[in-house]
Amino acid sequence: VQLQASGGGSVQAGGSLRLSCRASGIILSVFNINAYGWYRQTPGKERELVASISSSRATNYLESAKGRFTISKDNARKTVYLQMNSLEPEDTAVYYCNQRSPVGDQIWGQGTLVTVSS
Repeated sequence: VQLQASGGGSVQAGGSLRLSCRASGIILSVFNINAYGWYRQTPGKERELVASISSSRATNYLESAKGRFTISKDNARKTVYLQMNSLEPEDTAVYYCNQRSPVGDQIWGQGTLVTVSS
């Protein structure tokens, strides 16, 4: 199984980006029962959870992301999205997607860099 993240880039404060994370090498029924999340990391800091979505589509957000970011998934495309609006310089980081199985096994995608300038 591989997770391919894309959609990062450079934007000005107040702008928007949509990150995508496509799972490959996984059958649809397994994709559907996993939970997915977007994490971010900046140099010298620990990776932090930005948003997550469960198999039942329950979502959870970092406090600073609430109201600005939306996580969603398209099961048919085996893809998880993170819509980021009203971006702030503090959102600058490398963003990683994560897959967690019902028994806790995790897979990480490669990072995608988001840079927000003031």
